[in-house]
Amino acid sequence: MTNLLVIYDRAAGQVLREEHFDRRRDALAARFSAEKEFRGRPDIEIVVLVAKSRSDLLSTHGRYFFPLDELIARIA
Repeated sequence: MTNLLVIYDRAAGQVLREEHFDRRRDALAARFSAEKEFRGRPDIEIVVLVAKSRSDLLSTHGRYFFPLDELIARIA
């Protein structure tokens, strides 16, 4: 399983940081640290995503990784 910390700037529509962790608890610890770092910034979204592979995450959570026009093209 891959544990991926994603720090996403909603206003800019881009990933600010992406970190892979082998252990979920390490990913969660990094998330809590990032939440402190970006406290007071409502435009920043911080998540830990878990899947068998990064490829699976691209399928299920593509909005973090692809621009809107590419997402639309993937659906069409």
